[in-house]
Amino acid sequence: MKYSHVLFDADETLFSFNAFAGLKNMFANYNIDFSEADYAHYQAVNKPLWIAYQNHDISASELQVTRFSEWAKRLGVPAQRLNDAFLAAMAEICLPLPGAVELLNKLKPHAKLGIITNGFTQLQARRLEHTGLKDMFDWLVISEQVGVAKPAAEIFQHTFALMGNPAKEHILMVGDTAASDILGGQNVGIDTCWLQHPGALLPDGIKPTYHVTQLKQLQRILGL
Repeated sequence: MKYSHVLFDADETLFSFNAFAGLKNMFANYNIDFSEADYAHYQAVNKPLWIAYQNHDISASELQVTRFSEWAKRLGVPAQRLNDAFLAAMAEICLPLPGAVELLNKLKPHAKLGIITNGFTQLQARRLEHTGLKDMFDWLVISEQVGVAKPAAEIFQHTFALMGNPAKEHILMVGDTAASDILGGQNVGIDTCWLQHPGALLPDGIKPTYHVTQLKQLQRILGL
């Protein structure tokens, strides 16, 4: 196989991330029937914060606290406590995406595997334990720990150093978010595979090496 090292994004690349279900479960503990309207308002706050985080305008802790600040005032509890409860709920409901486990099992004998995620430490380790996939990965690189987020070149360079700086032509990055996963890989000169979800569009100037709509398609591309 061409690639000796395959790096994956986590959320919505390997693992489902049903934020509405996680929030609904979390708020049920506060006797709140979290609604679709509540979720729309949450996302109106949350999405710009993620963009600011990826642009390095705010820190991971600022993102986590700010997105729950309104609810914290309403419920009279610290925003950090709500965020921690949300991440715990997300770990509990997390499932691998269709084809993820089969792809990892087929890749493992041929390549070293890693994760580069802009997600948060508290969720990542717990989720790998919950899904039984912890031993699949040689490296787990989390932006919150590194101090920079994808698509910054620094988080990829940090990962390459952990891997012993293999030849870039032997590294593949797989992810669903073109503006972070694919652009980041493109900027550091490695091949990329974009997992396109329904309705997702490829921004101008971002050109993945491969383009799939299901993980099982990547098996065929890699000859597994």
